[in-house]
Amino acid sequence: MARGETKVVLYEKPTCSTCRQVKRALTEKGVEINCVNYMENPLSAKELKELLKQARLKPQDALRTKEAAYREHVAGKNLTDDELIRVMVEHIELLQRPIVVRGNKAVLARPVDKLAELNLK
Repeated sequence: MARGETKVVLYEKPTCSTCRQVKRALTEKGVEINCVNYMENPLSAKELKELLKQARLKPQDALRTKEAAYREHVAGKNLTDDELIRVMVEHIELLQRPIVVRGNKAVLARPVDKLAELNLK
């Protein structure tokens, strides 16, 4: 990689409009992107836990609450963080998106301007 270039990992669902906006913003900045479609390549509990830690998010902060799986498996239940991680791994559609990782820092890039937290060029 040339000096000054930035490389990130984008955890996305390609049909998500916010994911597409983030990808476009990164491309316009000349950022090299490694895309991970987590719907096709689900994260393990360990990977999800690490990703949330990098983004300084608790599992409940990264939940999509309008999904049917949320109503069925999360709503009204007093789940621990580990239990939430397990449910999110089993029902990956519950994970908010997109999540962008640069080095050891990650952001939930919703809205897109949250990318500024990664200090991209």
